[in-house]
Amino acid sequence: QVQLVESGGGLVQTGGSLRLSCAASGNILGINYMGWYRQPTGNERDLVATITGGGDTVYADSVKGRYTISREPGKNTVYLQMDSLKPEDTAVYYCNGEFTLDLFGTTWHGWGQGTLVTVSS
Repeated sequence: QVQLVESGGGLVQTGGSLRLSCAASGNILGINYMGWYRQPTGNERDLVATITGGGDTVYADSVKGRYTISREPGKNTVYLQMDSLKPEDTAVYYCNGEFTLDLFGTTWHGWGQGTLVTVSS
């Protein structure tokens, strides 16, 4: 089993910045991908950004140029640097990932508990 623990959410003014962290722990052989989704109140959970084990990234159009996803080398930790925040970025942000657990190719996919980001106007 793998556990994903997020941190770094909070309240920020429009134009401000926040950095989210997600640490994966457990018997992890390799990272297939890790990423972030967000869910505004009353809306669906949507992709924000992902990064593969090889470092390839994908961003939602709404955050391109403002958000940066990165991984800490040698650690199962992913970061989401959020700049130029807007009120419409307000949401619960969830860490998501898929991991290879052993040499047989067993994988685990799951979610963190979520962290609230609130951007005031």
